[in-house]
Amino acid sequence: MAKNELDLDSSVPDWLIERPQLLRTFEELGIDYSCGGKSLEFACRERGLDPRAVLASLQAIG
Repeated sequence: MAKNELDLDSSVPDWLIERPQLLRTFEELGIDYSCGGKSLEFACRERGLDPRAVLASLQAIG
């Protein structure tokens, strides 16, 4: 998977495999990165976070 292919449908573990520098950000947001393959969008909604805002932040960082 290419880094530019990561999106809201990508699993949280896939994000960290491709962009390990995001680990601290996931921890700060309280997003479970050992979530068994939940999509980023689902994980954000579980935490009450705006998925599109989180996506923009992750893309800006990594």
